Amino acid sequence: MDPVRVALLGCGTVGTEVVRLLHEQAADLTARIGAPLQLVGVAVRRPTRERGDLPVDPALFTTDALGLVKREDVDVVVEVVGGIEPSRTWLVEALRAGKSVVTANKALLAEDGPTLHAAAVDGHADLYYEASVAGAIPLLRPLRESLHGDRITRVTGIVNGTTNFILSAMDESGAGFSEALDEATVLGYAEADPTADVEGFDAAAKAAILASLAFHTRVRAADVYREGITEVSAADVASAKAMGCTIKLLCLAERSGDAVSVRVHPAMIPRTHPLASVGDAFNAVFVEAQAAGQLMFYGPGAGGAPTASAVLGDIVAVARNRLAGVRAASESAYADLRIRPIGEVTTRYHISLDVADRAGVLAAVAGVFADHGVSIATVHQSGRGNEAVLVIVTHRAPDAALAATVAELRGLDIVRSVASVLRVEGE
Repeated sequence: MDPVRVALLGCGTVGTEVVRLLHEQAADLTARIGAPLQLVGVAVRRPTRERGDLPVDPALFTTDALGLVKREDVDVVVEVVGGIEPSRTWLVEALRAGKSVVTANKALLAEDGPTLHAAAVDGHADLYYEASVAGAIPLLRPLRESLHGDRITRVTGIVNGTTNFILSAMDESGAGFSEALDEATVLGYAEADPTADVEGFDAAAKAAILASLAFHTRVRAADVYREGITEVSAADVASAKAMGCTIKLLCLAERSGDAVSVRVHPAMIPRTHPLASVGDAFNAVFVEAQAAGQLMFYGPGAGGAPTASAVLGDIVAVARNRLAGVRAASESAYADLRIRPIGEVTTRYHISLDVADRAGVLAAVAGVFADHGVSIATVHQSGRGNEAVLVIVTHRAPDAALAATVAELRGLDIVRSVASVLRVEGE
């Protein structure tokens, strides 16, 4: 049969692995698809750059990505460049022309996924993006296909390997954030500029994609409440251990009534929770559904080879669809649920206060909680004099009430400082 012709946009860490897999597994891929895959062009910034023994004819490299996308002999466009523009322009052009698209671009999908989906409908083309969340872990397809007949109520996950490595290192060694970040950088788990990871932007984009699929509602990155891990201290980690907990950067998406909440922030979770044992740079996502119950997806969430594995899986799927003359189902956003702001979300707080060590302090602090309708679960004081620290864990309450409580505590003359505030989840 005629080959399925593939154009690759980007040949960095992931793109290089995609090329290698296309070459090394050519015979198996042909058997699985029913036709060979043929790489007809690779768009890069520097065509003459030395790429070692990469099995690509140098004549296939080009700097004209849009020109490559527009070529009539291209059937599938694979994008592993990232960013919003010009990737959006390239992919919209491909989809409207009826060319299937496989992308790992989480930022674009979270920012403007509806535009891509609309272009796919206009062009009767496939849009697949398994590699955009959790690397090699087969997660998105189960959400939009295997669980499509169920009602998903909650998705909780660790979806950023860099931050999970840092927090795991802090938990294991007692190191501070800066020391753990330095270790992650040396080992290649953190970028030279780790902002997108440690401030939660990467996880927020993935949370938007997961929530959109799980709840049949368009969720953008801007809809996701986000906090990073830069303020998590060694003292926080030690306090979590004392409670039988560990700290993870969690992606939490939950449906309640006619609304969904989507958030990313560090949280304490019990060490008995399935996500607590996920260490190093691994990812895991815990899905709860009405009929299926509790499901967990676990594996390497990043890296060239794992991500390329997910990309190749999508290439096989769209190639088979083209040969069969069919396309996958389009975007499912029929529910159109309201996005619940963080203030309406009920959660628990772990609050550490540096306080004056004198009579009446606990009563005054407890009064602030009572004024805002927040019930205290446990109180523990350590140290004396200038070293006095009050640790309070609340029962569940609206986040707005908890935040207002913390704000008022900061203004009390008996509170020298609010040392830390962390949410408690998983109980």
